[in-house]
Amino acid sequence: LPISGNDLGAILASGSVSTRILTHCNTGSLATAGFGTALGVIRTLHEKKSLEHAYCTETRPYNQGARLTAYELVQDDIPATLVADSMVSALLQSKSISAVVVGADRIAANGDTANKIGTYQLAIAARYHNVPFYIAAPSTSVDLNLTSGAEIPIEERPSEELLSIGGVRVAAPGIQCWNPAFDVTPAQLITGGIITEHGVFQPAQLAEKLVEKNSP
Repeated sequence: LPISGNDLGAILASGSVSTRILTHCNTGSLATAGFGTALGVIRTLHEKKSLEHAYCTETRPYNQGARLTAYELVQDDIPATLVADSMVSALLQSKSISAVVVGADRIAANGDTANKIGTYQLAIAARYHNVPFYIAAPSTSVDLNLTSGAEIPIEERPSEELLSIGGVRVAAPGIQCWNPAFDVTPAQLITGGIITEHGVFQPAQLAEKLVEKNSP
């Protein structure tokens, strides 16, 4: 996803070198076969020397953040810290996070966004702590045929992903399990905007702007 470093510098860093970004799941080269979406934002800020620190969630139950995002951050020599998903509110409260930037699997016409499970609660926590919440995704993730996130089907994953870690059972035998792969973040919680290859748009503007960009 080609992100403009100058745009991001103005939006997220405002010329500061103390930007701290929190991200969720994996949105880097291992997931996007390129520069990355949300992780591409972090890489851009790092290249501009506008990033003080990146934080990534472990992203339970499959640990994409711990296994993949943490790996990419270390390989790129980006100063970064891994946190448990349950630590996010405490992190936002105590670590002066500048912005939350996550990816998207699917975006409805009204800006509602489906992404890895845990994104919705992260957005709620960010809103409470007045931390801007951004989605970074290519415009191909936007489905203008979907009027809202209520129309996005949510995959349910095998229970074993939640009941075991590395093949070792950690949950009590006999317990039932609910394991949705994604959740939907309402557009009103995407307070920073939606970052695309065409620019950064507020959710309410997204559909109109993309139609304009794609018009002959």
